[in-house]
Amino acid sequence: MRVVAGELGGRRLAAPKGESVRPTTDRVREAVFAILGELTASASILDLYAGSGAVAIEALSRGAARATLVDVDPRPAEENVAALDLGDRCTIVRSDALRFLRGGGGGYDLVYCDPPYRLARRIASDLEELLPPRLLDGGRVIVESAASDPLVLGLPLLDSRDYGQTAIRIHGVAR
Repeated sequence: MRVVAGELGGRRLAAPKGESVRPTTDRVREAVFAILGELTASASILDLYAGSGAVAIEALSRGAARATLVDVDPRPAEENVAALDLGDRCTIVRSDALRFLRGGGGGYDLVYCDPPYRLARRIASDLEELLPPRLLDGGRVIVESAASDPLVLGLPLLDSRDYGQTAIRIHGVAR
């Protein structure tokens, strides 16, 4: 696994071990950021279910100002953030994603949500309620899920693409 583009392009990322971990592939990250287009220098990203932190690190490499990475086991993300010397631009939070969202707090330009596929249906309604208040005006939610059983949110759908077994849905928020 590597950072695809930007100032850190080509740098290797450590992937967590185990069958329960499913890092976002280089191909999918490249496609998502091609769809999103250029990030502003002030962009902030919230990476829920961050795992290795690859999505947030990709956003930082492509110009985002700051990232918050949330995972129940943040060690893989901490390792990658430290190896790439990104600690001043990242906040890493050990928490369940829904608990973090319920806690309130800052707004984000992008929220990347890649829950374990088996949880997708159970958390959809919670995400619909908890994500909109976390987005800044014009913010977007990117959801990664199984193409065979995509995570469906009742938020305005801006784009939808499948990459093999992975579904990407990009949502805006009606205000």
